[in-house]
Amino acid sequence: MGASTSAELRVSAEQKEAENVAASTGALPMLQKAFSKLANPETNTVPLENLQQCFSFAREGRSYSGNNVPDSFPVLLDHLGSSLVDQFFVPDKGGINWVEFVNGYNKCCARVSASISLNMLVRVFVAVSGKANVALNLEFESEHTDCKINGYFLSSDVFLLLSVCWVMSWGSRNLKGEGNLGLPDLNHLALSAITSCAQVEGGFNVWDCDITSLEVQLPAMKFVTWVMTTVPCLSDCLRQYFHARLQMAVTTGDELTSSNSSSVGDISLTAACDYIFTQGRAWAISITQKSTVNEEISRVFIRNGDGMDDNLIYRSSTHGRGLNRFWSHVEGYKGPLLILVAASSGDGHEGNSYNRKWVIGALTDQGFENKDVFYGNSGCLYSISPVFHVFPPTGKEKNFVYSHLHPTGRVYQSHPKPVGVAFGGTLGNERIFIDEDFAKMTVRHHAIDKTYKSGSLLPDQGFLPVEALISEVEVWGLGGKDAKNVQNSYKKREELFTEQRRKIDLKTFANWEDSPEKMMMDMISDPNAVRREER
Repeated sequence: MGASTSAELRVSAEQKEAENVAASTGALPMLQKAFSKLANPETNTVPLENLQQCFSFAREGRSYSGNNVPDSFPVLLDHLGSSLVDQFFVPDKGGINWVEFVNGYNKCCARVSASISLNMLVRVFVAVSGKANVALNLEFESEHTDCKINGYFLSSDVFLLLSVCWVMSWGSRNLKGEGNLGLPDLNHLALSAITSCAQVEGGFNVWDCDITSLEVQLPAMKFVTWVMTTVPCLSDCLRQYFHARLQMAVTTGDELTSSNSSSVGDISLTAACDYIFTQGRAWAISITQKSTVNEEISRVFIRNGDGMDDNLIYRSSTHGRGLNRFWSHVEGYKGPLLILVAASSGDGHEGNSYNRKWVIGALTDQGFENKDVFYGNSGCLYSISPVFHVFPPTGKEKNFVYSHLHPTGRVYQSHPKPVGVAFGGTLGNERIFIDEDFAKMTVRHHAIDKTYKSGSLLPDQGFLPVEALISEVEVWGLGGKDAKNVQNSYKKREELFTEQRRKIDLKTFANWEDSPEKMMMDMISDPNAVRREER
């Protein structure tokens, strides 16, 4: 009797602690609904098969195509659900009871440090790879979630890990389970990890290389460091996917078919997009930001790019080149903006005219202003293609953005300020400078810039300034609907003022007797005439 009472008190305390942790994340009501739908009413436990199907991403009959899809990738996705269940849940004989169900959620989704979250992601990837018979060279020193990871990644392993993370990010944003999933180009992210973590003998051409065939070893701890410094939000995809699949079981009402319906369509190489801002590049930028920018990019671009045109503020090939055209579209937008520039420069090292194409970008936390000095409170520079790197602010200076138009009117200036758009550096020595015609841009060495983190924006940049020909400029608004509505109101107000200045009051204009011109003519014709002032 006493033993059973003690056991009941112990279980009750464990249940209370688990529920308190889940309540702190705001997920307890959702977990209660999910458990009631997934559990067997007779045993009041969740069968393993139900939970595995809830987290599964596999669907029979799906085809995989595209040069960017590794052969082992579909097999990995087939074992994703079972690996998540094995990693986070401890089943009883009849299944998973309520306490273990909540504890499993807390293990994955409770608030933990970034290093622990990344450790859990790597453990899941190792478990999935083991079930898919994909050999990895990774070992964990202990069962603790914050232990050291020994071994190394191959370049193909990095690409597979990034691809699985993309799938989980995509799956967490499609709760209705509709739409096709396309695997975007993630080479720029994989090359970033390879160039940051490994030494390639003799080097390799980042513009033309097959990542899966590179026999390069990336030490595990160097890879962890790269994730923490370059893409710190990468591990969030596991927590988001875990939470979204349970939420999907609640909203669909059919836990056994939710995973099947969530993957309608084929996994293939995403269709070529005319925009510079592709899904792969959008996702890479989103996992570098722990802010509302992350949510806005994910909402718009990860979910099949729905509504992309609503966020496009300016595009040089559509709206016209030049600073004036650019300004007419960005003026009045007060939210975060992302400007992307695609350009090409000659290969001076080899002494030929071969043009290498690359993409760089800048993220601002506010809209553009017409000033003859630098301004801004925060921002980031990005090297996007062919290798992805992020350059956050250093905190030493605040020369984030410079945007200056020609002054109105003919005003003499002994020292005219540069006309164009720039990021970082100082006036005359900007780290990135785009001329007023949007035809050329100059990229300088990071030594002249104390605003953004040091590093090369281009592969093999060197110390001399690089002048390039611009092929496309895009500006994307990431401030949501509120920022867009504010800009629309601003434009309507400016149009109203312009229309008012154009209008002429014909009635007053035609009344010669009351016009000041008649008064002046009368005074000139007879200045001595006595005139009575009308009161």
